Amino acid sequence: MHLSYTATQVRRDDNDRYLTALHAPAARREALFALYAFNIEIAKTRETVSEPMIGQIRLQWWREAIDEAYAGKVRDHAVLHPLAAAIEAHDLSRGHFDALIDAREFDLTDAPPQTLDALVEYARQSSSTLMHLALEILGARHGPVHDAAQPIGIAWGLTGLLRAAAFHARAKRQYLPEALMREAGADPADLFDLRGSPALAAVAREIAEEARRQLSAGRAHRRDVPRAAIPALLPAVLADLYLKGLVQHDQDLFADPVEISQPRRQIRLLRSALLRRY
Repeated sequence: MHLSYTATQVRRDDNDRYLTALHAPAARREALFALYAFNIEIAKTRETVSEPMIGQIRLQWWREAIDEAYAGKVRDHAVLHPLAAAIEAHDLSRGHFDALIDAREFDLTDAPPQTLDALVEYARQSSSTLMHLALEILGARHGPVHDAAQPIGIAWGLTGLLRAAAFHARAKRQYLPEALMREAGADPADLFDLRGSPALAAVAREIAEEARRQLSAGRAHRRDVPRAAIPALLPAVLADLYLKGLVQHDQDLFADPVEISQPRRQIRLLRSALLRRY
């Protein structure tokens, strides 16, 4: 099977969203792949630059490129061409792109969020916003579906940050809120030296509980969510699996993760999509 450039990129670098996109109508999948590939491009900014100023320049390039795409001028970039087509075909909201890019400025500071509320806001801006754009591509622009997407996106963002804690710690980056670290008596040195501790586990547990609360809030709208919107909300199904894996390891952020095979994820997503659940 031949895959487009963006589909290949998403399958490789964001396999979970790739699998959820497969449940969208065929005519909308390439637009979703373009959107998710754009998200990969801006999300990897911190990992691809040597200093924050260069990262700011990179993000500004994307701001200008999006501006031009809305004006009908498309820069020569493998992601921008299909993304511009998606913007035009689905009348995607300009402000959501601004929010996504702005969220990545936080990554450049290397400063931890001060509170759990601040971490939730980061997840909302970086993850829920992307989910709103995916819903627009799927033709679900208004109503309860967006009330569902906000907390589901937050839950998915928090789950991803927990899963990436060791990766970030190796780069001396901390997304665990400072207030939770102080309350638990957690030592940042343990985090950066990849040493698990009861205190760090307590912090992880608090974040995981918040993710579960957000999932519950999003699922309160299930009856009012149209079938067309389900592919954008399916990350909730995978969040359940990853959060259960964290429990199996006693909230140890540095334990070898429970690998969830692609067939298992596909089966779980297929079952949920058929039942119109997320």
